[in-house]
Amino acid sequence: MPALGGGWAVRRTGAVRASKTFPTQDAAIAYARDKAQSERADLYIHRADGTIQGRNSYGEDSLR
Repeated sequence: MPALGGGWAVRRTGAVRASKTFPTQDAAIAYARDKAQSERADLYIHRADGTIQGRNSYGEDSLR
């Protein structure tokens, strides 16, 4: 999701603060995808306006 100070932020659902920020959306997505895969979590990708662009699930339901 867009970061308040510019760039793109990666944060967990429900978290107030970002885990990490990146200068580009592609870099943020790459980092978030790795984290989601290792933690078997869902990944939500946002557009610059904050709406959801896409979602990927790496949790239990993705194994079926």
